[in-house]
Amino acid sequence: MAIEYICRYCQIYLGRIDPDGLTEAQLGFDQLTPEERKDIITNDIDGNQYVHVVCETCQEVLESYPERSLLPSLFH
Repeated sequence: MAIEYICRYCQIYLGRIDPDGLTEAQLGFDQLTPEERKDIITNDIDGNQYVHVVCETCQEVLESYPERSLLPSLFH
């Protein structure tokens, strides 16, 4: 089972890790509330996990124009 990291705004693929031998604490997942986990982490039918984070480009847009976080996409 792999963990794929994807930007929650632009959907760019950020990377993949194989979590074999890693604990939720090492991945930082233990720091999330149940609501945050539901919002950030999803699973597909093959057992892969997708973690929706913010890429550097989208982070810069949000820092410069915080009101854009209200839009469905930062770039449209």
